[in-house]
Amino acid sequence: MTLPKGFGSGGAGGSSSSDVERMIGKRVENMTGMITISFIAAWLATFGGTAAGYFYYPWAYPTPSGHYAFIILTIIEAIGYLFCVKVMQEGSNKNSNGVIAATIGGVTAGTFLIVLTVGH
Repeated sequence: MTLPKGFGSGGAGGSSSSDVERMIGKRVENMTGMITISFIAAWLATFGGTAAGYFYYPWAYPTPSGHYAFIILTIIEAIGYLFCVKVMQEGSNKNSNGVIAATIGGVTAGTFLIVLTVGH
């Protein structure tokens, strides 16, 4: 990879990870926490959207339909979260399997709790 002037070792055009980090700023391998918080916020926003149907428009948005939408959207968000973290850490020594498992497990438990208690 050819780097701009002032980066790299000169000569062969090789680049080190510190050169690339200086060029693009903060490395994404360290952003697992931000992606996790974003995923949880998206999940809460999904519940907020379906809760509007549960509580404000129950005649137009039946509870089983809301539960189905909430579950399907949660699954899609969880798959996206998993891929984001795994792709972000590809090629690095970071390993966030525990964080991923705890987050998706907590969201799964929360989803079951919401589906089993809201509207019954």
